[in-house]
Amino acid sequence: MALDPKGAAALALHRFGLGPRPGSIIAIASDPRGALLAELERPGIGQINDPSLPTSAQAARAAFEDRAARQAKQVLAQRKQKEAERQRAMAAESGDAAMAPKPDGADMAAAAKPEAKPEPPVAQQIFRKEAKARVDAALNAEIGFAERLAWFWSNHFCVNADKVPARAGGYEREAIRPFILGRFADMLLAAEGHPAMLFYLDNQASIGPNSVAGINRSRGLNENLAREILELHTLGVRSVYTQDDVTRFAYVLTGWTIIPVNNDPERGAEFIFNRRMHEPGPQQIVGKTYAEGGAEQGRAVLTDLARHPATATHIATKLARHFVADEPPPALVEQLAKTFRDTDGDLKEVAKALVAAPESWDAPRTKLKRPGEWEISAVRLVGAQVPDIQRLLGALNLLGEPLWRPPAPKGFSDEQGAWLDGLATRIDIASQFATRVADRIDPTSIVDLALGPLASTETRQTVARAESRAQALTLLLMSPEFQRR
Repeated sequence: MALDPKGAAALALHRFGLGPRPGSIIAIASDPRGALLAELERPGIGQINDPSLPTSAQAARAAFEDRAARQAKQVLAQRKQKEAERQRAMAAESGDAAMAPKPDGADMAAAAKPEAKPEPPVAQQIFRKEAKARVDAALNAEIGFAERLAWFWSNHFCVNADKVPARAGGYEREAIRPFILGRFADMLLAAEGHPAMLFYLDNQASIGPNSVAGINRSRGLNENLAREILELHTLGVRSVYTQDDVTRFAYVLTGWTIIPVNNDPERGAEFIFNRRMHEPGPQQIVGKTYAEGGAEQGRAVLTDLARHPATATHIATKLARHFVADEPPPALVEQLAKTFRDTDGDLKEVAKALVAAPESWDAPRTKLKRPGEWEISAVRLVGAQVPDIQRLLGALNLLGEPLWRPPAPKGFSDEQGAWLDGLATRIDIASQFATRVADRIDPTSIVDLALGPLASTETRQTVARAESRAQALTLLLMSPEFQRR
């Protein structure tokens, strides 16, 4: 697909980034590839450094304390109600109305005031702040290539906020974003040892049957984390591992657990290796024997899995599928896998290889954007901000991609078939959004700002015939060219 400079710039923004902002296509038209590569070299790119956001462990502790305080308040209210009922019953039995409890001043004042809306739980407050920080990072990015990489890897190593409600955002900031342009092995170690992942996949309660704790307690081994690491995070399903490898790897990961919050208000929810839970002895995994070494035994396995050729192919296929096509060009997959192998999993070099490959640019634009990308690209186009994060999160829920809530450890699907049923809902959301921001757009220039030469004659004519600004923007946002990467 031969493109002029503006067409290549528009393609770069839609395929590799988060869509154009006003003026973006012209700004990078002189060298679209160079602009993508330059973004990867910016210091701190892809990270969210907000001192107001707690660490994931701090968030878990704060949420625990909030739940405990709310429960205590509820218990006190129930005790007060029971005591009042007891006194009324005594007064009724004795016939002495003076014994009946009278409301005190605080009760009377509270009754006189309109009922205040209760403050959301701390876990919900933290989730919203984390979501706002993530959205702001996406809206403020020049191109959004690094953000797309962060989103890709966060979905690859996903956790679910329904299970770790206060920790999902902190997990992404701590275990994913610092490593999106580093070594895959480092991200793998950070993700698998993170308390959010350990809790999500139940490893914090996994006990080796021959460990001290296993001998003394009835609870036993949990294979969830080991299986997902092999099947989803590294080697890939139906590759080189067996069920015996899963079980032995699960033995290795016993003892990778979390400090209980209720026992330690200072360090609760942080990682700890508990030797009493760890299955002793050497273990053979994917043909290699790993000597007993406590937590280091697991780290050694993860390091080798990160370097395995099957991992290179699995990661290369997923990256090419995410950015280019559901059925990615084999030559592109092989080039990315080779770069992964040759650089010891240097993810910046892999990202550069993705940008450099002609197949990344020549593939037809047939791949549907996921809901989050489409929604952010719409907001970026009109230069808007997101004052109400709840509205954006609600739209994502309706579109089937609730933030940090994938349906399974596999994450959200990167194949467009999973999102086709949501196109009707996109129409409603596009219409509502366009109505709110129509005064920001110029219908005569919006198509060029959004798509440049990628816009077909049909799309241009359809938008031009719109009866209002809001309708013009709705039609543009629902056009095939804007919907696709």
